[in-house]
Amino acid sequence: MHPIHRAVLATALTVGSLAALPAMAAERATVQLGPRPFFLVDEMSDGPLKQELRACADTRRGYRRTAFSIGHRGAALQFPEHTRESYMAAARMGAGVIECDVAFTKDKELVCRHAQNDLHTTTNILATPLAAKCTQPFVPAAFDDAGNLLSPARAECRTSDITLAEFKTLRGKMDASNARARTAQEYLDGTATWRTDLYAGPTSGTLMSHAESIELFKQLGVQMTPELKFPVVPMPFDGFTQEDYAQKLIDEYKAAGVSPRRVWPQSFHQPDVLYWVRNAPAYGRQAVFLDDANTVADLPGAAELAQYKANGIRIVAPPTFALLTVNPAGQIVPSPYAMDAKAAGLDIITWTLERSGLLADGNNGFYFQTFDSGIQREGDVFLALDVMARQIGVLGVFADWPATVSFYANCMGLK
Repeated sequence: MHPIHRAVLATALTVGSLAALPAMAAERATVQLGPRPFFLVDEMSDGPLKQELRACADTRRGYRRTAFSIGHRGAALQFPEHTRESYMAAARMGAGVIECDVAFTKDKELVCRHAQNDLHTTTNILATPLAAKCTQPFVPAAFDDAGNLLSPARAECRTSDITLAEFKTLRGKMDASNARARTAQEYLDGTATWRTDLYAGPTSGTLMSHAESIELFKQLGVQMTPELKFPVVPMPFDGFTQEDYAQKLIDEYKAAGVSPRRVWPQSFHQPDVLYWVRNAPAYGRQAVFLDDANTVADLPGAAELAQYKANGIRIVAPPTFALLTVNPAGQIVPSPYAMDAKAAGLDIITWTLERSGLLADGNNGFYFQTFDSGIQREGDVFLALDVMARQIGVLGVFADWPATVSFYANCMGLK
């Protein structure tokens, strides 16, 4: 069994007040999966996998946290991503590993954001005085006399536009914008119909520094997978080099006394991964090289995957479409990439389930592009998950709603 499975604690999740983490850590209550995994099982076509999952749902008295289930930006299907509330929800749903994407502020402090330049879509910054500091202040949409859109509304607000103290005054919101907005407030709206703004109120959506996320994850007892986001500003930034940035991420885990076995640093930028492999080998051993392929044609071949391994990279993380395809019988099966990566001796983590809205209506986009024809019902997400787990042997799966992956892992005995 791989260390990411062995290292996860067998103790159950804790619950309690958001303001009382020590008490919460002591309670050791069971994981709360909610109704969605069971809805998805009910939605499956009849077959052996449905019978297996239904039997688990009918007989299991409790569920445990599992490192196979990775909270992608927390629980971003319904909670504003990379907020304290999103992280707490992911842990309660059984995620044994939770992600903090890492960007830096004007004063070179590390914070949890999916991109350095997404504050205008993931926070309320445009509704605050800090909007004046944005790289691109809000510009309303333009229309012709007939009401046709001539140019969309736009803005760009970066973490590097503001200090950590200023960042902490903001509130997280669902990642969305309204291209037809005439005002900044209209621009902040635009949440997809299959998501919700229910957890994005004025007293929630708590933003976090990277160091704060580490302390939260320690108290929750989960493992940590920080992703170093590539800067949109030229580097060095005020003397802060890319290597300084990569090292600072590691240093914050060292300062917090977090074992390298509990940290899975990630980057799409291969030099970052190789920097950790060579300069922070204890943490670099579990460094994850994310693949930014947009189509099958963009994926590395067998020789390139073998070179990753020769360079010291042990784990790759491609998007889900890279791992799956459909055979002539219409069944979801492992892709050539998946087989090449395994043949190269690489471990695999993949992203992202529960991020594509309704599945039964087809046209499910990026993550499903290679196996969409094998998806007919909402519950077919378990068919894809089963192939990745049992036929490919992935270490873990990122999900915007970790309960789905947590349920499957518990049913299959994955740690």
